[in-house]
Amino acid sequence: MPENVPRVPTFFPPQNGQLARLQQALTLAAVAMALGLAWWIWPHSKLGAALAATALLFAYAPVMAFELMLVAAFHGRDPAPRPTWQELLRAWWGEVALAPRVFAWRQPFRSSQWPDTATGQSMGMNPPARAVVFIHGFVCNRAFWHPWMLELRKRNVPYASVSLEPVFGSIDGYLDQVEEAVERAHASTGLPPLLICHSMGGLVARAWMARDPNNSARIHRVVTIGTPHRGTWLARFSHLPNGRQMRQACGWLNQLAELEAAARPMALYEHFTCWYSNADNVVFPSSTATLPGADNRLVRGTAHVALAFHPRVMRESLAMVASAASSPMERTAS
Repeated sequence: MPENVPRVPTFFPPQNGQLARLQQALTLAAVAMALGLAWWIWPHSKLGAALAATALLFAYAPVMAFELMLVAAFHGRDPAPRPTWQELLRAWWGEVALAPRVFAWRQPFRSSQWPDTATGQSMGMNPPARAVVFIHGFVCNRAFWHPWMLELRKRNVPYASVSLEPVFGSIDGYLDQVEEAVERAHASTGLPPLLICHSMGGLVARAWMARDPNNSARIHRVVTIGTPHRGTWLARFSHLPNGRQMRQACGWLNQLAELEAAARPMALYEHFTCWYSNADNVVFPSSTATLPGADNRLVRGTAHVALAFHPRVMRESLAMVASAASSPMERTAS
């Protein structure tokens, strides 16, 4: 552990799960294929061998470029600002550079690097900080949040996280995992925690809140980052259970909205902050990541995964955590 990171009490981290093993296999297979291709071409052309291996390892880059072309093509009358080509290019380059760190290193090989902070600890702060619950998105695990975990450990702020599995299951099957994390986060401070969610994780949080009318009172605030609150155009091609639940105007999303309206007919989303981008290559049209009455905050020219680590998103979201520490305890769960 770096010397400037305080040693805080920890919760036993989970063992590598289904997704970590899958991504380990895919990463090692891709590296082996790239090395084999380079070895085969090397006697004929050293430059050709290097280019072929690089093209194989970065085969996802043109896919991301195509997704961003779809963002521009299907913007339509969306009220978010139409992305410029410079913004799309910046979003593409940032996502291409970030993806290997998340999907080929952190998630497959480092899912237990930063354990959750332990239950029953106030962390010695006065007033005690509210804990954070991290809920990741589709085809991710708790390691997605490593940069956030590091920042909270520096600030002695407790947190709990989940690794939602089965990876390709129904969103409704993840709710017990969220329940356990919320209970653990509450126990660490005695205060309702904040939920910070990326992509599908925001829908998981909403489904958990809708399951029990009392759950809204058990949390202080919900921050969603690139969440397809009203579905995403891209989900029409998914036939996975959780993928189908993210289709625009699908029955599951409509039912979720009805449950929320019945539980909280007034100021339905006032305790939500929704980050969204006009260059999100996964959740588009852009405004599908917003909620009516929520604190909707736009970040221009940033793609889906990079949005979760954008300096403004992290800075302002962490400021909410800090300000929540001294806020009234009117939402304390009974």
